[in-house]
Amino acid sequence: MSIALPAAMPRGSSRETTPERRLQERSLTDGDLIRRVARRDAEAFELLYHRYARPVFGLALRRLGDRMRAEDAVQETFAAIWRSAKTYRPERGAGAPWLYTIARNAIVDRNRNRKEPPAEVPETASAEPGPAERAETSYVAWRVHRALEGLVENERDVIELAYYGELSQSEIADFLGIPLGTVKTRTRSGLNRLADLLEGELQ
Repeated sequence: MSIALPAAMPRGSSRETTPERRLQERSLTDGDLIRRVARRDAEAFELLYHRYARPVFGLALRRLGDRMRAEDAVQETFAAIWRSAKTYRPERGAGAPWLYTIARNAIVDRNRNRKEPPAEVPETASAEPGPAERAETSYVAWRVHRALEGLVENERDVIELAYYGELSQSEIADFLGIPLGTVKTRTRSGLNRLADLLEGELQ
């Protein structure tokens, strides 16, 4: 796939990319770039696009099974990032899971737009949780979120993408551009640390 910045999206300057500039760009985290995009920094947006356009396309293609819809999902993902970057809160998590959430919503929207007849819903009793169950679920979610804040960033990224984003380990490796073995190692160490942080609280 040939990735090009969408025509409707802002572009940065055409300054030559020097080795020093490339080093500086690599030192910027995803969160740094998203915060700059929130300030309408076109160069930061372009760098974020080229950092994640291919992984988002690969994920969309696997989920949708159609190249055209996958390309549309990429375009919508980055249009939404440009519109919504100001809603990103670094204290709630790293940039990659936030960006993935935007991508997942775009992919779901493309999947929903398929012209398929709606399935009949069987008449069954409501499975909605009651007030007590909702309260318990909310407490558990809050405690897990607080515990995740105690992880180092690279461990938190893979766990958030796996459990909140529902990505497989192979998809996480593709999305973050790291080896699959690294994803597995970070997942194991992160889960062990989470278990220590939550010991005795969720039993």
